[in-house]
Amino acid sequence: MNAPVIGIDIGGTGIKGGLVDPTRGKLLGEPVCVPTPQPATPKAVAQAVALLVADVSVYPEAPAADSPMGVTFPGIIRHGVVHSAANMDRSWLNTDINELLTTRLGRRVEVINDADAAGLAETRYGAGAGVSGAVLVITLGTGIGSALILNGQLVPNVELGHLEVDGCRAETTTSAVARERDQLSWEEYSVLLQRYFSHVEFLLSPELFIVGGGISQRASEYLPHLKLQTTIVPAVFRNEAGIVGAAIQAFAPEHR
Repeated sequence: MNAPVIGIDIGGTGIKGGLVDPTRGKLLGEPVCVPTPQPATPKAVAQAVALLVADVSVYPEAPAADSPMGVTFPGIIRHGVVHSAANMDRSWLNTDINELLTTRLGRRVEVINDADAAGLAETRYGAGAGVSGAVLVITLGTGIGSALILNGQLVPNVELGHLEVDGCRAETTTSAVARERDQLSWEEYSVLLQRYFSHVEFLLSPELFIVGGGISQRASEYLPHLKLQTTIVPAVFRNEAGIVGAAIQAFAPEHR
């Protein structure tokens, strides 16, 4: 087995991380987590990530202190720079997050959009492994994240949570947090999901939908209510897909 890689998943409400075998997509041991600082400024989040890395680094199988690691971020990442931060502090905009975390942690850090990381994990080792054509991974959490994988290759920064459905931005009404905010039953929530997935299906005609994010472990409560032409399944990695995908992103490029 290759040396494990540290993967960190930054979310709007929590930050979690762990050790991953990137050649098998396997999380080694239980992940550790901390609340996302409020306000979630670059300095505060970088400090929280550093504390998580320190916690993970005490494990006997932890990699060397100068080994590369992967991190997810809930926003558009282009060439290591943050270009959106809908669920984070606006001071992140135009921040070079790769440079920030590399300097803070003293090791090479590769940052990827959180939903894109989930997409890498699920199409490499999870529910989308071996599926050709277009696979869409939709994460339901603080917002709605999306990853488009075409014949095994990631198309980065596809922001389908910002689509307009019924006159509103989809993630404002249909994210997991929106369900809790509006105190919707699972059946009521399924009506909103039906509208959203039907719209995305019409636009992109994928071969497969994979649903991940914070409520993926409750998929049996809502997926059976959805009527789509496209097969829709829960994520294998559930809420740990970001950690695994972050580690895959940081692994040697020739293995991605």
